[in-house]
Amino acid sequence: MNTGKYVFAQLLQFINRYEFEKCVSKYNGDHGTREFNCWNQFIQLFFGQLTARNSLRDICTCLKAHQNKLYHLGIKKRVNQSSISRANERRDWKIFGDFGQYLIEQVRPMYDDFPIPNIDLKNEVFALDSTTISLSLKLFSWAPGKYSRGAIKMHTLLDLRGSIPSFVMITDGKYHDSNILDVLVPVTGAIYLMDKAYIDFAALYNMHEMGAFFVSRAKTTMDYTVIEHNYNIDPRFGLKSDKTILLAGYKSSKLYPDPLRLVEYYDAQNDILLTFVSNNHEVSALEIAKLYRNRWQIETFFKWIKQNLTIKKLWGQSENAVNIHIWVAICTYLIVARIKHEMKSNLSIYEIVQILGISVFDKTPLNELLTEYQTNQNDKEQLDLFNN
Repeated sequence: MNTGKYVFAQLLQFINRYEFEKCVSKYNGDHGTREFNCWNQFIQLFFGQLTARNSLRDICTCLKAHQNKLYHLGIKKRVNQSSISRANERRDWKIFGDFGQYLIEQVRPMYDDFPIPNIDLKNEVFALDSTTISLSLKLFSWAPGKYSRGAIKMHTLLDLRGSIPSFVMITDGKYHDSNILDVLVPVTGAIYLMDKAYIDFAALYNMHEMGAFFVSRAKTTMDYTVIEHNYNIDPRFGLKSDKTILLAGYKSSKLYPDPLRLVEYYDAQNDILLTFVSNNHEVSALEIAKLYRNRWQIETFFKWIKQNLTIKKLWGQSENAVNIHIWVAICTYLIVARIKHEMKSNLSIYEIVQILGISVFDKTPLNELLTEYQTNQNDKEQLDLFNN
């Protein structure tokens, strides 16, 4: 079916245009538009993400160099930098944000059975964190950060089954991480992993009351009283203590009156003693430590999306343009995650983006492209094993 089609044109078949156009209609995005509509804007920015273009000018230059192929790529009209820039300034970013939410709802269930490293639990497990993108306050006056600098934050709730974002919110740099807990609606039975920046006992107690669990690093200043010791722990695995506690601070004890779990774990690899606080009294102390160790997935997600999808160098200066840029990057990630699932590829999402980025002008069928890379990789691993 895909014989003779460019790889980029094949990728567009994985994007539900009908759902995209519903988002466009909701915000009247194509009002007064003749040729360069929201769809063409999206696929040209999608092209820029896949091929790691550094600027709008870079996207336009690349497309111009291949203008005889554009129709067959699925791009109906090539426009100049100023046209894309105006579209990013004027068209509501919520078009792309809503489409991103649609993709999240479609892609996340595909990875429901995806394993979490060293974890044998059926619960949904999420990692909550934010990443900061530093900006010039002179150019991005709408995005104040700390220390008189400009910044934006991308707050993300990552489903650890498949490393798929389930919630994304973009704010200025001064927005405190713990405020996100007031926005999230906890899922009953789910486990939320977070660092100590999210210690807000009122919000955590609300999560507890809604039947969700949390595991967080404990603040060193946390005041508590030990009401029970669990001595059934194995120090060979790094466990130092497992206690049931009550908060003792005047304010915190009123905000969170129920017992909590406090687990101390020695991370030999990094030579550091970690203290976790949780409301989960059902799993073992070792599982608490293993759960928290899986937070590395969200750090990897942030690092990779900033380095491999183009959001470190933004394609616009207004709040609207920045939101469009980040949401197109997230949509790109989710589209590739869908391709990975439907192609039943053993490659990571990160590897697939790299392959697609250098193959957009190739005419190899997608399944052959990914299978050939996987086969070559397996052959290399076998050769390395033989040589060793």
